[in-house]
Amino acid sequence: MIMEENNITKRTAPNSVVALVLGICSIVFSGLLVGLACGIIGLIYANKGLKQYNEEPALYSGSDMLTTGRVTSIIGIVISGLCVVTALLCLLVFGSFFGFLLQTMVDTM
Repeated sequence: MIMEENNITKRTAPNSVVALVLGICSIVFSGLLVGLACGIIGLIYANKGLKQYNEEPALYSGSDMLTTGRVTSIIGIVISGLCVVTALLCLLVFGSFFGFLLQTMVDTM
């Protein structure tokens, strides 16, 4: 069966909307662990979608949304990772400071 190019309705790339929404959510919620989870899941969906798109690119209208979802997911993961590292460092510094302060108060009594 021969189909003309004009009769083929091209769909959006698979998982493109999901990857884009999760990537945006990962940036919006990057200060929370939810942002990290959204970024990781969005990256997984974007990679699966790109794999499916590359297998049969003629069926899909383009991979722009997948690429954007992948980039936003990576940005969200990086920002969330930096927030987690910063929170751990703050806990370490303040925990050490308050431990030292508590020890000094006990020693003076």
